[in-house]
Amino acid sequence: MTQSTTQGRAVAPIPYGRQSISEQDVSAVCSVLLSDFLTQGPKVPAFEQIVAEYCGARHAVAVNSATSALHIACLALGLGPGETLWTSPTTFVASANCALYCGASVDFVDIDPRTYNMSVNALEAKLVQARQSGCLPKVVVPVHLCGQPCEMQAIHTLSREYGFRIIEDASHAIGAKYQGEPLGNCRYSDITVFSFHPVKIITTGEGGMALTNDPELARLMECFRTHGITGNKAEMQPRPADEIWNYQQIRLGCNYRMTDIQAALGLSQMTRLDEFIEKRRQIAARYDTAFADLPVTTPWQHPDTCSSYHLYPIRIRQGDSPKSQRQVYDAFHSAEVNVNLHYIPVYRQPYYEAMGFAAGYCPEAEQYHKETISLPMYPSLSIEQQNSIIQTVMESIIP
Repeated sequence: MTQSTTQGRAVAPIPYGRQSISEQDVSAVCSVLLSDFLTQGPKVPAFEQIVAEYCGARHAVAVNSATSALHIACLALGLGPGETLWTSPTTFVASANCALYCGASVDFVDIDPRTYNMSVNALEAKLVQARQSGCLPKVVVPVHLCGQPCEMQAIHTLSREYGFRIIEDASHAIGAKYQGEPLGNCRYSDITVFSFHPVKIITTGEGGMALTNDPELARLMECFRTHGITGNKAEMQPRPADEIWNYQQIRLGCNYRMTDIQAALGLSQMTRLDEFIEKRRQIAARYDTAFADLPVTTPWQHPDTCSSYHLYPIRIRQGDSPKSQRQVYDAFHSAEVNVNLHYIPVYRQPYYEAMGFAAGYCPEAEQYHKETISLPMYPSLSIEQQNSIIQTVMESIIP
């Protein structure tokens, strides 16, 4: 493994995120490989059940990615051409792309400068204008950035006044809590989506899940993930008695199924979810203390929330710090500490600029992008690695 040297100390490359795989995880996956079912077997429903029970939701639908979960969530809510989805600009592109997959339009609501989540004030102001112009959204997708829940009760209150549906993009946030309850219980939303990508809180390799308390939405999402096919006789159209029809395609769906191999890994990872969250919170607390006197802004936590700390972003305050974001970013990579950016505003991506979006549309999101760097954050981050990260922050910011 290559090493770099910073101020006389050797530092092995440190990724910004990394999966934690145990012997128990390996054994769980191997047991499926030796079983009769590699896919469409018993592990997927078992994984769905354990996640639903952990979060306090009635139904869970496992799929091959959170992107797929967002897509089938939009399909289940009936989003389509001539309708609009609103989301945060400070997110991965999948939070917005899911609307385009349905033929709908996308718009963006600026972020709160403290939580970096969708601003409730900006949302309300935009809704007032949209009502006057007759273009209210059908769906709003709040994104629980970095693992900190959005102000869901306030967003839900607005949904009742303005008539939109809510999909929580909780890709960063399994294990987080809002108002003392597990995120994913859908108390203030129609559907909640989780991601199980390797850098997320738990992993299935690739994978995602949509949770809901509505049995009809669950039924629709289950159908959409499997080509739009059903084997439920109550849903099937009559056919001649002498013909065998043990399944029918009743709508246009996708092949978004999760395999039993992935679900077995997810089941094993769920046994350590609370341990993972606690370790992340300990690392975040150590970062908070180490950076308290530096000219950077560390993640502020809303009193109603308990973050899962998928990410730990620091803001290099322009005017306060002697170094720019670019200088700090380059210093980290020179030291082989692989920090990242989460995120470039979605509407600044070339694909979205071609739709007519331009710089200046969401000022808070753009300022966040210009100042923020995500530090490495994952449970297996050793004390030695944490020390290297902390020292690199200090050396890169203080001349």
